[in-house]
Amino acid sequence: MRFNDGFWLLKGGVKPAFGLQVVQATPDNDGYNLHVSTKPIRHRGDTLAGPVLSIRVHSPTEGVIGVKINHFKHSDPTPNIALFPDDPPVPSVSLSKGEKEWSVTTGQLTAQITENPYTISFKSPTRTLTSAGYKHQAIYDVPYKWTLRSASNNSCLMTDFSSNPTPGTPPEFVRYVHSELNLSPGELIYGLGEQFGAFVKNGQSVSVWNQDGGTSSEQAYKCVPFYITNRNYGVFINHPGEVEVEVGSEKVSRVGVSVAGESLEYFIIYGEKPLDILERYTRITGRPALLPTWTFGLWLSTSFLTSYDEKTVSGFLQGMQDRNCPVRVFHLDCFWMKQYEWCSFTFDPDHFPDPKAYLAEIKRKYGVKICVWINPYVSQLSPIFQEAVEGGYLIKRKDGSPWQWDLWQPGLGVVDITNPKAKKWYADKLDALVDLGVDTFKTDFGERIPHANVVFHDGSDPIRMHNTYSVLYNELVFELLERRLGKGEAVVFARSATAGGQRFPVHWGGDCESTFEAMAETLRGGLSLTLSGFAFTSHDIGGFEGHPPPQIYHRWVAYGLFSSHSRLHGSMSYRVPWQYGEEAAEYMARFLNAKHRLMPYLYQLALQGNAVGHPMQRAMFLEFPEDRTTHYLDRQYMLGHSLLVAPVFVPSDEESEYYIPAGRWTSFFHPERTIVGPQWVKEIVPLDEIPVWVRPGTVLCLGPEGIGRPDYNFAENLEVYVFELSEGQVVNAEVPTGTDKDIAGIVTAECKRGEVIVKVTGDLNLTSVKLALGGRVHDGIKEGKEGHRNIRTTA
Repeated sequence: MRFNDGFWLLKGGVKPAFGLQVVQATPDNDGYNLHVSTKPIRHRGDTLAGPVLSIRVHSPTEGVIGVKINHFKHSDPTPNIALFPDDPPVPSVSLSKGEKEWSVTTGQLTAQITENPYTISFKSPTRTLTSAGYKHQAIYDVPYKWTLRSASNNSCLMTDFSSNPTPGTPPEFVRYVHSELNLSPGELIYGLGEQFGAFVKNGQSVSVWNQDGGTSSEQAYKCVPFYITNRNYGVFINHPGEVEVEVGSEKVSRVGVSVAGESLEYFIIYGEKPLDILERYTRITGRPALLPTWTFGLWLSTSFLTSYDEKTVSGFLQGMQDRNCPVRVFHLDCFWMKQYEWCSFTFDPDHFPDPKAYLAEIKRKYGVKICVWINPYVSQLSPIFQEAVEGGYLIKRKDGSPWQWDLWQPGLGVVDITNPKAKKWYADKLDALVDLGVDTFKTDFGERIPHANVVFHDGSDPIRMHNTYSVLYNELVFELLERRLGKGEAVVFARSATAGGQRFPVHWGGDCESTFEAMAETLRGGLSLTLSGFAFTSHDIGGFEGHPPPQIYHRWVAYGLFSSHSRLHGSMSYRVPWQYGEEAAEYMARFLNAKHRLMPYLYQLALQGNAVGHPMQRAMFLEFPEDRTTHYLDRQYMLGHSLLVAPVFVPSDEESEYYIPAGRWTSFFHPERTIVGPQWVKEIVPLDEIPVWVRPGTVLCLGPEGIGRPDYNFAENLEVYVFELSEGQVVNAEVPTGTDKDIAGIVTAECKRGEVIVKVTGDLNLTSVKLALGGRVHDGIKEGKEGHRNIRTTA
């Protein structure tokens, strides 16, 4: 929300009350409770009128300091974002008081509070990270007319005002709580969920309010009230409703955050490295679940408006096998149910007379898991709609009738996720589908949740529920699958989310066009999402809308198979490779084989995501914070710590451009090729290629050629590659079992006096050890010399 007319003046009619002076500070176990006046206090008479802000500065866990600003104090509305749902906080705090200042210190982060003027500075051992300066915290009363937006925007402030003194009329003012933090020269802001616009958020106005707007707009399916900076800190705004963020936009040297209401809380999260910030943030909001290995294989959909008949499905699955592109998950999109009946949770009997037998046959014959499309909406033409109405399972209007509209399905209602009976009813429908052989669900939609003139069963504030609904919806489905299939076997393929939604993966990027521009939008959205606490991300390979030209399809396949999760899906056309020429299947087979072989490495990244919240696909600056060039890169990424992936967004006759950080990097596909960075690379990339570079100082363990699936014994038949070790360097590569969180063994490589020694601990079976050095690949031998370097392996 913008309150100012320029920098000096306020917009007409806006009434501020700035926090100016600390008039009382009371310590407790982990911080200070402050009373902050909104006018100068010269004597006792000045205390007789005007708002006083109640501000709490405290540390809930090591390296994190929270600031909570209250105006009118009352019971907290619901819902709230669940804090520390997986890992407990790590308390570590000390308080100190000076003559006219107070400080809260936790780990290497200190909040220093001054009395008059009232300010808070957040400091590391070496510098001030950011600060809330004079008049940076306030409440604003804004004329209601300023808050109105287009009704189609579904903004939270198209709101219910029946509780006003004159029922049915809008209020004169809407109250906001607002806080600003300083932006330093060169400081960049990232994250705020899956945002498809410019990767660096400086200069943008971002509304944390989930909407179904596609990938080519300022709207987003997964809005998260968290941003991370390139200055060793992140900010988590602990508010489940709409949060409006002005990132150097209203005031170019500040980030302004505002919420409608009487309370605002945010946490400053410090990290020596950017990954440390994500580790602490996911401790607060939840760790991504550990996924089964089969989810990392190829997912195939017959697409949205295409045929699902047995001949088509069998032809596709057999065709993929014949072309060495084995499918691991087969997805049935919307029309597995009858038209107009979404959701009925019943297979259309005209196309699936015996769904259990049908699913069992394709699972047996092609070795696939089965995914079906669902959403939390029920059409009034669905045979279960009346059942939902009579049970009280749908969100209601204030008159007690179901809330309905015609967007998407005729007269649809929305399941009231706060009603325990509705949750059981919904879960029972999914239970029956699991009985038929369904293994996972694509949990579509969940963004257009009504918030005006509605009531929820548990009394939740509808505006706070709008974003939160996405988390509760995916949690319900995820937990149903855990209960039925076992812990570690659950996965959803979800579109909507907010803070905490990372606990229930996987999430895909929503509806994109079939263009190079949309491919780049998808990557920006995915990188923003993984900078917001999400470990995994996926997208519709080839784009959802339209029919991609073969060159776009080829490029997107390569990008998709070097994403954490890979799904072929479209709207009105198929995405099987031979639709784009037989050479497309050859390219896909090569990239899919590479992903299967990389599974010992990829699954270890998944374990890290589950343990500490590190994402698989990482913006370059996460790994290279000292290299300022990486801070702006949004068309390439690191796949974990060791692989640089540079998707190509141009046809085969145009140059692609990407950046290589310092060191000698080795091509993954062509190890005879090396590049010494830092440098920009311009090259024409053939359609059957994607630049993938291995970081120097890497030990990479690969599964066998042609394994044909992502789920296998990672400890067997390993090929070990050691890339560009420097003198004295010791590198470990943990190899997971692939069946749980256990590690099967560790491969350690050490360079000592010109000799590379590879040691193996644990139950690992190595077929070969190779050293990639200077564009040459040397075979490891028991004792001896190879070329100009000694190589020795011991087991």
